[in-house]
Amino acid sequence: MRVSAKADYAVRACAELASRPGGESVPSDVLAAGQGIPTSFLERIMGDLRRGGVVTSVRGRSGGYLLARGADEITLADVIRAVDGPLVTVRDVRPPGLTYEGSATALLEVWVALRTAVRDVLDVVTLADVVARNLPESVHVLAAREDAWENP
Repeated sequence: MRVSAKADYAVRACAELASRPGGESVPSDVLAAGQGIPTSFLERIMGDLRRGGVVTSVRGRSGGYLLARGADEITLADVIRAVDGPLVTVRDVRPPGLTYEGSATALLEVWVALRTAVRDVLDVVTLADVVARNLPESVHVLAAREDAWENP
């Protein structure tokens, strides 16, 4: 699985919003500077996040962005889906929409299992978890596996 730069930047920008006390809107240039993200790219990402219902925008001199819901209600999957679409696709098709024949028949089950594994992480980690550095135990267990940090 590959996490796009767009998804990485979106999650980081949302974490930056989640870390701000007081619920004040944050301009995109401040979000960009806080995470070292190119401002013009982040502005397009924030538009996707707004259309996806993850953030709201505030116009005017003190305008910027706010999370649309509490940081404890927004999962990493919500953010990634808003900017990149479905979490796992094969040739831009969701696994249940695929069919394989002959020697490749079992691949469908592999792709569905992959999607489930990705959901098992991204659907349970919230922005609040990331900001508080308090990830679910299931994520700690996966990251602690001996082979987790190796690049085969």
